[in-house]
Amino acid sequence: MAAVRALGASRLRAASAFAPRAAFHGSAPRPGARVALVLSGCGVYDGTELQEAAAVLVHLSRGGAEVQTFAPDIPQMHVVDHTKGQPSESESRNVLTESARITRGKITDLARLSAANHDAAIFPGGFGAAKNLSTFAVDGKDCRVHEDVERVLKEFHKAGKPIGRSHETASGALSREGSLSSPALCLCCIASVLAAKVLHGVEVTVGHEQEEGGRWPYAGTAEAIKALGAKHCVKEVTEAHVDKKNKVVTTPAFMCETELHHVHDGIGAMVKKVLELCAK
Repeated sequence: MAAVRALGASRLRAASAFAPRAAFHGSAPRPGARVALVLSGCGVYDGTELQEAAAVLVHLSRGGAEVQTFAPDIPQMHVVDHTKGQPSESESRNVLTESARITRGKITDLARLSAANHDAAIFPGGFGAAKNLSTFAVDGKDCRVHEDVERVLKEFHKAGKPIGRSHETASGALSREGSLSSPALCLCCIASVLAAKVLHGVEVTVGHEQEEGGRWPYAGTAEAIKALGAKHCVKEVTEAHVDKKNKVVTTPAFMCETELHHVHDGIGAMVKKVLELCAK
């Protein structure tokens, strides 16, 4: 055990030397959209849905994006024992600390996220979006959104002027300043309610509006989205909806009970669309 602990400590020291918490993912700098990934903890029942977050990161990597991850430095609403699906009353955890598990320690406090430094923001799903980033899980349509989450959504939405570009020439002759792209927002699964709450009249999807024998167990969320003043658009799990006016892209993900590769494909469609918006 001493040898294992020593190896772990050695790796952590090496990681901290070469990968500061605010660093972008990737082994070497490369041109591409600068994307902020906003997490809500680690684990579907009380934080970020890990498989959604991983799918987003894989598709962003394939798309040549530079990714920086963020999470609020706040306590979780509660901690859920994922083997039982029940709250662990004696435990407490921090959203930023737990989110760092997903990103191998490379994470930054959400308070430091600015739309001026990124071309897009992506919010994966998981109940953390409804418990830690907002109070939707408890208050439904009367929910409150965490102040930094609301700020970020509004900043990206309101950034009408060009603030960066998605690609540079090989020589770097074109600077990111004053280029042609403007920020876009992208949300998976239950995280779509954040946009519905903050951006009045926005178009989003959480999939279908009927449970259809249990295939869409959270179909009732569509009605809550409508009650928030947003427009719900029916989509399949492999599809993404683009609100071109508001530059918001959403996909159902695990709102549907289906095979993992279908969810992965839908997230791929979402990431592709948001990167296309960044390039315009």
